[in-house]
Amino acid sequence: MKKIRKVLVANRGEIALRIIRTLKERNIEAIAVYETPDQDAYYLRFADRAVMIGREAGKNYLDADRIIRAARKSGADAVHPGYGFLAENAEFAEACEKAGLVFIGPPPEVIRTLGHKVLCKEVARRAGVDPLPGTDSLPAGEAAALDALRQFARAEGYPLMLKATAGGGGRGIRKVEREADLAGQLHVARAEARSAFNDDRLYVERYIESPRHVEVQILADRHGKVLHLGTRDCSIQRRHQKLLEVAPAHLPAPVIEAIQTAAIEVMKTAGYVNAGTVEFLVDPKTLAFWFMEVNTRLQVEHTVTEMLTGVDIVAEQLRIAAGEALTLDQEQIRLPGAAIEVRINAEDPKNYFLPEAGKRVEVYQPPGGPGIRLDGTVYQGYVIPAVYDSLLVKLTVWGVDWDQAVRRLRRALRDFRLAGPKTTIPFYLKICDEPDFQAGRFQTDYLETHSDLFAYDDDPVWRGGETGRAEHLVLDEAEAPAEPLPPGFVEPPRVKPYLLTKTVEDAAGDGAICSPIKGRVMNIRVSPGETVYAGDVLMILETMKMCTNVITEVTGQVAELYVGVDDTIDVDEPLIRIAAS
Repeated sequence: MKKIRKVLVANRGEIALRIIRTLKERNIEAIAVYETPDQDAYYLRFADRAVMIGREAGKNYLDADRIIRAARKSGADAVHPGYGFLAENAEFAEACEKAGLVFIGPPPEVIRTLGHKVLCKEVARRAGVDPLPGTDSLPAGEAAALDALRQFARAEGYPLMLKATAGGGGRGIRKVEREADLAGQLHVARAEARSAFNDDRLYVERYIESPRHVEVQILADRHGKVLHLGTRDCSIQRRHQKLLEVAPAHLPAPVIEAIQTAAIEVMKTAGYVNAGTVEFLVDPKTLAFWFMEVNTRLQVEHTVTEMLTGVDIVAEQLRIAAGEALTLDQEQIRLPGAAIEVRINAEDPKNYFLPEAGKRVEVYQPPGGPGIRLDGTVYQGYVIPAVYDSLLVKLTVWGVDWDQAVRRLRRALRDFRLAGPKTTIPFYLKICDEPDFQAGRFQTDYLETHSDLFAYDDDPVWRGGETGRAEHLVLDEAEAPAEPLPPGFVEPPRVKPYLLTKTVEDAAGDGAICSPIKGRVMNIRVSPGETVYAGDVLMILETMKMCTNVITEVTGQVAELYVGVDDTIDVDEPLIRIAAS
């Protein structure tokens, strides 16, 4: 066993702070890293030491060499990667080991195998678990890739799913409804995969209609013990990225038992060590399930499992990395009640969940009380960066049963006062009152089949509930103030809404399409003089690791391009001018 005394947290934001808190509890020195845009970040206040790793936004957290140099400079003897960035990078894990650093995660060879989505399916087959039907990695050339896609579609039919071979976190995934969409979706999926993983390889899977997305949290030590911490249902998603997670999943006990057993067999076959998650798709009608993938890292939604079980997953990661045996037995794992986690993002659900980059948090007063946990680094005055993801804070609640958990979530959301950017808070409040959700009936198409969820009032400045608007009474009229008592909350300026794409008229009378977001230009698909048709994708924009297509609503010619690839853009900035024909 190796004693771990100093851990460098190779991440930022809420997950960095969450790891630092466990390090402090275990009397382990916490070393944070940051780049210039994060120099005033909240999580840095809690670290024992902090290392500035670079100036350029969004680049240095992905630079393995800089992270390892920071670990050496600070005297760290271990590195915790958190989630995202380098967490599932086998080369980084290998480089840590070569540098004499303990990598708090699985062995490099396991990350390499399970991170390759095609090889991962072979592991599942060897474990006796059926994966979704799919292909190997598609050929690199566009023509050959399209031929392979058409061949798969002839065998399995439409729709089908394009996925990044090195993927995770819902990025690099595209649903293809018909053959006419193949080329366009192939291009966008490759661009997203390249941006998120520096690897544009894709594969294709059969599309399962309206499944449930269920995953199992696993802990495995170096002494052969593998156990599970129950299931999570992550079916409520936007853009294939999770919004809300519950634990345990709402499935019959025999199905849950079979899924948990399958997860353990997959991890044993893979030779897994440390914390990881095995993901499945479940047919809600037949209750058949298929293996989907393994996430070789701590998940964003690990907090919902911690609330349910009382197990500190990060603490277990540290023990396993130090070579200790798991002290827990499967029989000791209890799953009492129900837990729900929601990701409160700076996004506008009514506007395709577009991020609110650049907005300032004018008011931040979070909820409290029994069974409530908050994980975040947002504060009053926080300015939402354009280069990182849109997560502000994770709200996790626990109840003795599902009904109490939903009521507690509703109360916590109503108590939340967060003004400035639009957020997902009022959207989650609508979900709390939706009958299917209250009954535990939700699948991956939940948002598409419940369009009324978007019909909420986003004018209230609290962006949540009605706390702070109490009726004020006076016990003795003689003591009543000359001015009416304040309602308890001051209304800040309203945020001006914007559309996904919009056309403005310039002096020449031709339409200029303006940017709906603050971010950067990832790809431009047209050239000046080229004829375009209504519905064509003109360019792809990126903000907070999300891609947005800019689509023309008119047929005409490209008269002028105002931006280039990698240019930084603001909301309402002109991108391209189309001369209508």
